[in-house]
Amino acid sequence: MTLARHWLVDRLSGFASHEAVVHRDRSTTYEQLSGRCEAWLRVLARAGLAPGSVVAIRGEFSPGTCALFLAALSQHSVVATLPPGEEANQYLDQAHVEALFDFAAPDAWVIHRRTPAAPPPLLTRLRERGTPGLIVFSSGTTGHSKAALFDLDTLVARYHSPRPGRRTLVFLLLDHLGGIHTMLHTLAHGGTMIIPDGRRPDTVARAIERHRVEILPTTPTFLRMLVISDATSRYDLSSLRLITYGTEPMPMSTLAALGQSFPGVRLKQTYGLTELGVLPTRSRGSNSPWLELGGIGCEARVVDDVLWLRSETTMLGYLNAPSPFDEEGWYNTHDLVQVDGPYIRILGRATELINVGGEKVYPSEVESLLLQMDNIRDATVWGERNPVTGQVVAARVSLAQPEDPESLERRIHRFCRGRLAAHKIPVVVEIVEHDHHGPRFKKVRPRAAETPAEPGPAR
Repeated sequence: MTLARHWLVDRLSGFASHEAVVHRDRSTTYEQLSGRCEAWLRVLARAGLAPGSVVAIRGEFSPGTCALFLAALSQHSVVATLPPGEEANQYLDQAHVEALFDFAAPDAWVIHRRTPAAPPPLLTRLRERGTPGLIVFSSGTTGHSKAALFDLDTLVARYHSPRPGRRTLVFLLLDHLGGIHTMLHTLAHGGTMIIPDGRRPDTVARAIERHRVEILPTTPTFLRMLVISDATSRYDLSSLRLITYGTEPMPMSTLAALGQSFPGVRLKQTYGLTELGVLPTRSRGSNSPWLELGGIGCEARVVDDVLWLRSETTMLGYLNAPSPFDEEGWYNTHDLVQVDGPYIRILGRATELINVGGEKVYPSEVESLLLQMDNIRDATVWGERNPVTGQVVAARVSLAQPEDPESLERRIHRFCRGRLAAHKIPVVVEIVEHDHHGPRFKKVRPRAAETPAEPGPAR
């Protein structure tokens, strides 16, 4: 078998001895990665997995999982990327998986063959077109993960025009559309994927220093952790040229701290959704939370302060849920935004908006202010149910040093008074030691239904 079955995979051989992947401080060249692709193509053939078969990959980024992904792309299979752990088993039927490649370790894998039910029409139509596909699952914030099916050719078309290759740290996971974007963008242009041993601040900073990383794509939550950890002063991060961030609103306090820690680094806000792919954006400036969405292959409009999008990279649809698009192909992101000419500022999800007696409160606004306070390492704000006002503002905070809860609550009230309207000041304050984010390093907010009906004292 040859690698010429897809232009992207065929391009790899042209980068020859250039470094393609660095994993656990071991380097894999493009020539070696191409060889792994050929080996995986033989494995797929021996397993009887023909073009159009649904091939699932469960594991973390490594030379092996990257090569398998590219081999499946090369033979026009449909790739389903699953999160690590047993909970991913629930996705196998929904994705109509025929073979699961399970990576317990980077070079230790087993294949589980399956006989799925009859494919849905959406999957059948993709197979009839003869193009490779991709299935990714939503994060399931509504309690039900949806299987989004993409035409993989459409997603990779944006990488066809050659660009300079960069040394890029892979932060988001293989089951995340942003992580897949990082892999494809880096390899299509002959760059180097740096896969860190973990995603704690010191681990990432050490990888940046050791491997001279130029691009760091990550989340605002992680960047906050990176600044607070003081890793920016303990490691040489001077190789960085660009930091991109997305998945959640960026607190202005964090953005300001990043500007001080990385004065020569460009900061760029990105935007992407499981249903739409990673979209073209342009930040108004490194120190600005405003961005411009739209351009080639993407249209944006705002209806009643909510962002709607239409994109050429849109998924074909869900395999296990109705289509979320209107008749003209527009998608309601449920993101509340402000508009300033061609620029928008993302305020947060409409479902997270707090309603205090008819007054709107954006959690990100309150969090950004709390993060400016001394001794507060992280903060999460949500609406807690209240019999009088409907909701009140509640906050969970993590501290750098122990502090008396009642004293902290009084200090928060004094700090917020005059900076926030009275109804935006947290009524409930809880001190926690656990992380505020999930496995995707995105802030996780409690739901009102998960909290007591009435506000209580600081805890």
